[in-house]
Amino acid sequence: MKIMTYLSMGLLLYPLLAAIAYTIGGYVYHRSYKGKIKTFYHFKPEEEPLVTIMVPAHNEEVVIEDTLNYLAHGLNYHNYEILVIDDASTDLTVSIVQRMKLRIPNLRLIQITENHGKAHAFNIGMGFAKGEYVLSNDADTTPEPDAIWKYVNYFVGNRYQNTGAVTANMGTQNRNGLLEKSTTVEFASIMGLIKRAQQGTLGSVYAFNGANTMYRKAAALDVGGFRQDRATEDISIAWDMQYNGWRAIFAPEILFYMNIPDNGQDFYHQRLRWAMGGTESFIDNFRRIFRHPIKNINKVIMLIDQFSSITWCLYYFLTTITMLVDVVLFMVIGEYSSASYTFQSFVIFLSFMVVFGLSQLILALVLDDSGKKMKYLLFAPLYLLFFWQINVITVVNTIFLAIKNTTSYDAKGNWKSPTRVKINKDETDN
Repeated sequence: MKIMTYLSMGLLLYPLLAAIAYTIGGYVYHRSYKGKIKTFYHFKPEEEPLVTIMVPAHNEEVVIEDTLNYLAHGLNYHNYEILVIDDASTDLTVSIVQRMKLRIPNLRLIQITENHGKAHAFNIGMGFAKGEYVLSNDADTTPEPDAIWKYVNYFVGNRYQNTGAVTANMGTQNRNGLLEKSTTVEFASIMGLIKRAQQGTLGSVYAFNGANTMYRKAAALDVGGFRQDRATEDISIAWDMQYNGWRAIFAPEILFYMNIPDNGQDFYHQRLRWAMGGTESFIDNFRRIFRHPIKNINKVIMLIDQFSSITWCLYYFLTTITMLVDVVLFMVIGEYSSASYTFQSFVIFLSFMVVFGLSQLILALVLDDSGKKMKYLLFAPLYLLFFWQINVITVVNTIFLAIKNTTSYDAKGNWKSPTRVKINKDETDN
């Protein structure tokens, strides 16, 4: 009985404990982590290693031209190629790229005739990439002008000879709507602070930002490429690389900007995929890492955190359903005071969650991009209430499918691009 009581208390306190842990970890990274580069070396043109910027694309006619124009003319780097991997687009994507090839000499196009997903496109692209380093760049994503040579700093020299991949700090291109502004807060909190905490305390990160990450080609090939049977290729390869001894680095000094969903349907589908990938990652790595827990102690800590997060989502979901049923039953039998007490208790619980998360968000916004995102703190309550509910729902909805995928041999991937929105430069708030 006591065990169940302690378990319930632990799950109840998980948001608080996680917020404290990530806040402390983010502060440790900011103040004392020695692995970050404080002064980047700006390579001379003749020193620049060849980089392949790989752009996987499926029905990207709305954004592909602007992205390729930027990659061709907006980067402070010289020795690179742009490799578009078209995964059976049915719109004008291929025609646009073929037209642009006539005026962009370092642009190449590989066409795949059947849609097998982003991971499959990456694996095909790796076979054609000429560069020693490959930057994954989504069709709706633009890295900052200095991003390439900053990335390369983390790969060259003896100190970084075992760097497998470097992932950058995510920003949003479209911040006009309420959903996009709230997502900006989330990216600062999750993508920013949590990755800083992981890097500062565990020395590594366990998920890449799939929209913009630079890989050492040899490291990607060493782990067999990207898993084509998983929902999130960026999470699975991050674990696979580290399991094979490669370093995974988060570099918040390197910025990129992506187009994020601006409607509820695309937003929800994105979160379903993320939740699915997170659960798949936990199942995959639990089976191999706990064979040698002492050797993989840092990974064990990450798995415990993942397990706590997934379990808390299930606990919160069941608690919410139980509360709603109790309130309805109390109302039916006329116990209005009991119904009110039950509902108020749940509201108090939600209020505590908001308070727990607010300290984490404030520090995240202070650290991220030199505090430039603090103006979005106004949208923190929406993130803390609405986004958390969505995350819980998506975990519950995908947990059984994730178990099925990780225990079967016929899982496969394909993709459907979300609705793209063309961003006007005068409306972009970077």
